[in-house]
Amino acid sequence: MTEIKHRVVETNGIRMHIAESGAGPLVLLCHGFPESWYSWRHQLHALAEAGFHAVAPDMRGYGQTQRPEEIHQYTLLHLVGDIVGLLDTLGSETAVIVGHDWGAPVAWYAALLRPDRFRGVIGLSVPFIPRRPVRPTSIMPQTEDALFYQLYFQSPGVAEAEFERDVRLSIRSLLYAASGDAPRRDGSEVGMVPRRGGFLSRLINPAALPPWLKEADVDFYVSEFTRTGFRGGLNWYRNIDQNWELLAPVSGLRVTVPALYIAGDRDLVLAFRGMDQIIANLSNFVPQLQGTLLLPGCGHWTQQERAQEVNQALIDFVRRL
Repeated sequence: MTEIKHRVVETNGIRMHIAESGAGPLVLLCHGFPESWYSWRHQLHALAEAGFHAVAPDMRGYGQTQRPEEIHQYTLLHLVGDIVGLLDTLGSETAVIVGHDWGAPVAWYAALLRPDRFRGVIGLSVPFIPRRPVRPTSIMPQTEDALFYQLYFQSPGVAEAEFERDVRLSIRSLLYAASGDAPRRDGSEVGMVPRRGGFLSRLINPAALPPWLKEADVDFYVSEFTRTGFRGGLNWYRNIDQNWELLAPVSGLRVTVPALYIAGDRDLVLAFRGMDQIIANLSNFVPQLQGTLLLPGCGHWTQQERAQEVNQALIDFVRRL
C-alpha cells in the first residue's frame, strides 16, 4: 500500500496542511464538516495505486491548516482561492477536483470559475446548486419549536459550546446519525434543531459503531477537534448569505467541465426541500455531467461508508478524461 505523506504549504496567504500519496495526474480531495483530510484515507491509497497524485488538504479552519479568526475570511471565494493557490504551490497546471459535503460547493465553484485549471469535477452528497434569486437564510425552514441547522449555526459561539462540551459524544453522534445505518427520520424533521435542547438532542450516540467506522477513526477526529474546536468549520456556514452576494456576477453560469455526482440514497441532503428537483435537472446546469451515481443504503459520509464503490467511480472518471 502506498504511503501517505504529510507537509504544510503556503497558499492564498495561509498555511495549509496536506496529506498526499502517489505520483501522476493531480486529484484534489476537499472534505466537509466536521471532517479533515482523514475522511479521504481510503481514496488517497486507491488513487495512488491507480497512478494518480492524490492530495487531501485540511481545509481552511480545520486540522493543521490555519484558522483565521474573522468570520469573513471563510467565504467560498477564499476557499476556492485556497485550492487554486494549492495548484500553484504543487506546480500543477490542472487537476481533477473532488468535494464532499461543504467541499462539494468548493469543487463545483472551482470548476465554474476556473475551468482552465480544473479539468473535471466530482461532487459527493451536495450537487451543484444554482444561485437562487433570494438570500439563502431567508428561505430556510423554521417553526416555533425548531429551526434549520444552518440557521442554528449562524450565531457565533452557540454550536461551538454544544459540540465542544463533549467532543467524543458529538463526533460519534454526528457520524452515526447522518449515516445510512441510523434509523430513518420523518421528512419534516430532517435538518431541524429543537430550539430547546440543541443540535445533539435528537441524535443517537450508538452503543456500537457501524462496520465502515472504527473507534480509531473516531479517536482521530476527536483528537483534531479537541485541539482546534469547531469554530473554523462553523464559520463556513456563517458566510452563506455573503457567498450569495459575492457570487451574483456568476449567477446563471454553468459548470462546463466533465462532471460526476455521487450520493447515498439515504443521505439526509437528498431530503432537503427542493433537492429532488435540483438533482433531476442537474445536467441543465452541468452540461457535461457524465452521470449520477446513487449508492443504495449509503448515508451522508459517502466516501467513508462506500469506499470501494467511490474509489472505483473516481478512478474510472479520471481515467476517462
